[in-house]
Amino acid sequence: MQEIKVALWEAADMLRGFVDAVEYQEYFGGLLFLKYVSDAFDEHRSKLSARLVAEGYDADHLDEFLEDRAFTDTHVIWVPRTARWAWITAHGNVGERIDEAMHAIMLANPTLLGALPTNFQRDTADQGRLADVVALIDTVRIESTWEKPARQVLAEVYEYFLDKFGGDSRTPRSVSRLLVGILEPSGGRVYDPACGSGGLLAQAGTFLAAHRGAPAAGTAVFGQEINERAWRLARMNLAAHGFEYDLGARWADTLADDEHPDLKADFVMAQPPFGVADWPRNEDDPRWVYGVPPQTNADYAWLQHAVSKLSDRGTAGVVLEKGSLLSRSPAETRIRQALVEADLVAAIVALPEQLFRSARIPACLWVLTKDKSPERRGRILFIDARDMGTMGSDTEHVLNDEDLAKITGAYHEYRDEPGFCVSVGLTTVREQDYDLTPGRYVRAARVPAGTRALTKDLYGVFN
Repeated sequence: MQEIKVALWEAADMLRGFVDAVEYQEYFGGLLFLKYVSDAFDEHRSKLSARLVAEGYDADHLDEFLEDRAFTDTHVIWVPRTARWAWITAHGNVGERIDEAMHAIMLANPTLLGALPTNFQRDTADQGRLADVVALIDTVRIESTWEKPARQVLAEVYEYFLDKFGGDSRTPRSVSRLLVGILEPSGGRVYDPACGSGGLLAQAGTFLAAHRGAPAAGTAVFGQEINERAWRLARMNLAAHGFEYDLGARWADTLADDEHPDLKADFVMAQPPFGVADWPRNEDDPRWVYGVPPQTNADYAWLQHAVSKLSDRGTAGVVLEKGSLLSRSPAETRIRQALVEADLVAAIVALPEQLFRSARIPACLWVLTKDKSPERRGRILFIDARDMGTMGSDTEHVLNDEDLAKITGAYHEYRDEPGFCVSVGLTTVREQDYDLTPGRYVRAARVPAGTRALTKDLYGVFN
């Protein structure tokens, strides 16, 4: 994996200044996708060839069988002969070959139509530089190992790529792991209304692979994204992970044009843009059950959109700016009160500063659910994790494995164990004017004798 990362970094560095910054993610992501699907297809053909020989097929006629799609697993992306990496590297005019390969793969796999970049042969492209990049990527082989299937290897490679080059379309890895760890999407419908490059949905697949052995088993993946290039990159990302997905017919603003109006999801996870002003508000939108959000801030529009998508047993995790917990705007205060009184708020987590490269403001996690157990009704869990994590770089805070285990462990105990009393009654929240800042409650925590409180400074505890 380290050798792969080094090669990818060198290849990406070679593209700097050669590709416009706005096209960089899609361009490099497209090359990475093409290399992976070709490697995965070759690996599948090799295994299929060995099986056919063992079953008595004539080895001299194997090519005929292997080019028949009837012998191919439906979950394998079909790569036509002229779209395979070996064909591209063996012929001249590499830009033309890559564009032809992208078109061929999309025609052979209709779910990918419009998803792959086809701008490698443009007049302004330095074909010599592109050939050097292709030669470097050619040294990378994304295939199964004795300990990891190819798709898990690719998952790590794509995580690395998006972490380094994903820009604003990327959800930081530790935030993705926190959301997935809290929700534990174990099947059913998973939805991200602001999916960016698909990192959260892909992380859900990693969770499924670790716990069920199949990334997409029993799971339908839905999403929406406003940025065209991020939307295309998300489609490549999810297709390479083996998902059957629906990211809408095209890129679109979720708050203005919901691509999944009838969807009811078991798990909703989102890190929408913080504090968007002048968003396309429609006061008559049926999603505003708990009040019309103000024009000056879309935070409470995202929260109500998430609630509107929940099934009867659904749970949502939404990462917003910390100010959403205590906004004094009359409209937002009324909506916050209505969400609390409807008993939809399961937990609030205050997060460290600088979790996001593009936003230094503090953030928080709202956990909303329609599936509170009888013991949890009328109660909210508050977790103050502001002092957790370490600086992974000069600009970004990172929650490590121990931090994530403490936060998710606390939530799961609160959710699953009747004897876990670490929570705040809604009456107390009402007395605090519906201010949901965890520090307000944790500082006043009283830990009853015998309470299981391994990290009691982290939680607000009330009887």
